[in-house]
Amino acid sequence: MKFIDEARISVTAGNGGNGSASFRREKFIPFGGPNGGDGGRGGSIIAVADRNINTLVDFRFSKVFKARNGENGRGSDCNGRGADDIILRMPVGTVISDAETGEVLFDLANDGQQHVIAKGGKGGLGNLHFKSSTNRAPRQFTHGEPGETHELQLELKVLADVGLLGMPNAGKSTFIRSISAARPKVADYPFTTLAPNLGVVRVDFDNSFVVADIPGLIEGAAEGAGLGHRFLRHLSRTRLLLHLVDVAPFDDSIHPVQEARAIVEELRKYDEGLWLKPRWLVLNKTDLLTPEQREQVVADFVRDYAWTGPVFAISAITGEGCRALTHAIMQYLNENRKDLGMLPPDEPTTTADQTALPELDEGDE
Repeated sequence: MKFIDEARISVTAGNGGNGSASFRREKFIPFGGPNGGDGGRGGSIIAVADRNINTLVDFRFSKVFKARNGENGRGSDCNGRGADDIILRMPVGTVISDAETGEVLFDLANDGQQHVIAKGGKGGLGNLHFKSSTNRAPRQFTHGEPGETHELQLELKVLADVGLLGMPNAGKSTFIRSISAARPKVADYPFTTLAPNLGVVRVDFDNSFVVADIPGLIEGAAEGAGLGHRFLRHLSRTRLLLHLVDVAPFDDSIHPVQEARAIVEELRKYDEGLWLKPRWLVLNKTDLLTPEQREQVVADFVRDYAWTGPVFAISAITGEGCRALTHAIMQYLNENRKDLGMLPPDEPTTTADQTALPELDEGDE
């Protein structure tokens, strides 16, 4: 299954049925009066957040959704039947926007949350409603109201507490494999990760958090270079960013400090709010350095990078330093739970040991 995090759909609600203008006509009852029924309500289209769905692939080919119209009213006080609603189940974290104006209409941030994205038209009134002492034989009735029609843009933003940020091959996928049950693809070439992966990190029996791994960024990502810019939106819901840096690159021409600055600059260009999120520096691949080199390399990097925030030196492949990092993250999230607007206990952070999103096939747009 391919990972689809964007889709455009057309939704059309059903029209309301027309009211009826009829009169009671029976033997020996010459003046039976009006008995026209009302028209039925048109079907609405409702979006529901479902935690069991993790991609918008269902909307890749099925793009047009149209509800049935309500039935017309009939004589003998018979009202038309209302049409059934159409339920569209979407992943938790889906943002629904107007495709033409870009205005955000709904945000399905919680499981079970639902919104009417196209309201069905009301049914018309039969002539029974227009009867009065001065109008005993009304011939008026009303037509049903038309249903709403919208062109909508669906955009999935995964729900996670911590987001991983870094260049391709910085070790993000190896890190998430080391601390969680998620098993993203790991290889010794750039752009191995083609789609976001989620991993649940259980620090102890009662404490856990969700980590999101997105494809690596390169310089120029804010303008569309590389692959990671397509998934930067998935970091917008995170509470904390971990900036992973490879401090022991195989190529001597690669300067970790310059690459780290380039990534942060791309983050600022893409979204100022994302750039202002709390961010920790994680220096990875220290296993490739001798014990004597590690302390000096870390100190030099922090000095040249002019970093004053939290910094951790780890080896994702051996697990060295990862446990201390996860405990620090859990402590930070617990201490700032109220300020950060943490998810309630019934959210995905406490319901699964692993959530891995399907991979995007290579070359898929």
